[in-house]
This record gives sequence, structure tokens and C-alpha cells, in this order.
Amino acid sequence: MTKLIAIEEHFLTPEIRAAWAASTIGQEGTNSFDRGEIEARLDDLGLTRLELMDEAGVDVQVLSVTTPALHNLEPRQSVDLARQTNDLLAATVAKHPTRFQAFALLPTASPSEAALELERSVTQLGFNGTMLCGRTRDKNLDHADLRPIFATAAKLGAPVFIHPQIPQRSVRDALYSGFGEPIDTAFAAFGLGWHYEAGIQFVRLILAGVFDEFPTLQIILGHWGEVVLFYLERLNSLARVTKLQRPIADYFRHNLYVTGSGMNSQDYLQRSLQIVGPERIFFSTDYPYQYRPGRQARTFLEDLTLPHEQKTLFAHGNWDRLTASIKR
Repeated sequence: MTKLIAIEEHFLTPEIRAAWAASTIGQEGTNSFDRGEIEARLDDLGLTRLELMDEAGVDVQVLSVTTPALHNLEPRQSVDLARQTNDLLAATVAKHPTRFQAFALLPTASPSEAALELERSVTQLGFNGTMLCGRTRDKNLDHADLRPIFATAAKLGAPVFIHPQIPQRSVRDALYSGFGEPIDTAFAAFGLGWHYEAGIQFVRLILAGVFDEFPTLQIILGHWGEVVLFYLERLNSLARVTKLQRPIADYFRHNLYVTGSGMNSQDYLQRSLQIVGPERIFFSTDYPYQYRPGRQARTFLEDLTLPHEQKTLFAHGNWDRLTASIKR
């Protein structure tokens, strides 16, 4: 049976949850998303998670802290929490080395420390890159202060997964309000806002010349490319006014991987294949948010109308190849 590696699979710790609760920004109104059964599954890194992975047909989860990670916390606090959490992750992977891998949690409010923690996590703890939740407070990912993170990722050959977080308050008020709670928050988050937010962060990296500076840097977007993948034809027109070294489409095809995040759509998969190709797609379930009983993860893979070789690349081959090239 084909090995199935899911690369967007989340967890949380009581310490991070407490830090969010104590922060003036915290989860920015999305704390209700992580209640009840979801909360219990986020907190578990043991037997229950493994049982649900088996039930879904998933062999390996690449673990990452759920949104908004440490992006809204103060620098000193986030540095301590990042090291503590990454050490916990390393111990979890060591306990179940055939079932778990990890993305590093970074203290993005302190970019120099974040770069050091990324290097430690990859070279000493054996992690396979990092997950960033878009902007850090009001700083978009292309902000010059955050450049050390991308420099380190490029140096190590370690991928950076850009995960959604809710747009900042001014954007929410302008575009996603007027319907009352909980509709406003849902609209600004999983309804649509999350996905525009994450996709735009990738486009900003292109326009800011980050990939011209670090041409080997590799980014991952979930949810089949966070909307922008499907608007590449329009984004290409930005070449009229930019002074980039390559066409816009080239950055999508050479610096971007995409994954479905539990959106089991053959139509979206086929569109992604047309744009980035069969060697730049990964499998994921967005556990525990998109967990569905009945072996749906494995069934989605098995029912795909793809050649066997492409199914294997999607299931684990692309991920294995990318992570094997990381400089430990």
C-alpha cells in the first residue's frame, strides 16, 4: 500500500493557549474555532491521534502549531515558547519516528532569534522546515525585518509553509463585517478571508523580490494555493509594471508547492497540476479541522484519476524528495 504523508496537521499546547488568552491580540476572535472535540484533538499527540490517523489511512503526519502560532505575541515570550514547543515536538517525533515529522514553530516577532531557531530545529532537531502564519502583527511576510528567516530557509533548503491567519482588524472592518457574529468572523476566517490573506502573502514575496534574492527558496501554500493559484493569468499581467528577474508564472512553477488541506476535490487537484505540475503537489488533511471518519483521506487518494506514478508523487514522493535535500 502506498505510504501516505499528510503535511498540514495541527496541534496546540496549553502554554500557547494561555499566552493567547493573556495577549491583547491573541487569536483575534477565532478562539471559538478550537473548542470541544477540536480542542481535545489539538492537544493530543499520542494514542488518540494515532488511532484517527490509522482510521483515515494516514501513515505520517507533519506536525505544526495551529494558527496564529506565535505571530501575535511579544518577542521574549515567543522566543521561550518556540524553543519549549520545538523541544516537545522533537520528543514526540522521537517517540513515534515512523508516524510523525515536524515543522518548526518560530518567534517571528524576533526575526533574528527566529532564524536561529529555524536553524536549530532543522540541523539539531531534524525538522523539515517551518510553518508561518502570514503577517506578524502589522508586518507582512515581505517586510525587510523578516528577511533573516527566508535567508536561513534558503540556505538550509528548508521549505516554508505559509498558513492562513485572520486578516488584521482594519481589513476585517472594511471587507468582512456587517453581518454580526459569528458570520463576520467566519467570513473573515475559514469562509474566505484566511485564504486571500495567505495567498496575498505569497504574491507579496514575489513582488518584493524575495525569490530574486533567494532563488532556491521554496514556499508551500495550502487549500490548493490559497485562491491566487487560480488567478495566475491575471497575476501575470503584473509583469507590465514590475522589474522582476522572471515572469510571475515562473515563481509559481519553481518556488511554490501546493497542498489540498483536506479539500478533497479532484477538480482543484487537476487545476493545480496544470499550473505547478505533478512534482509540486503534496497531500494533507488539515487535521483535526477537516477530519472525516470513514477512511476518507485514503479513499481520496485511491479514487484519483491519475497515473500510478503521479499518485505516488502526491502521496509521499514529492515530500520525500524535497526533505531529503534539506541541509542538516
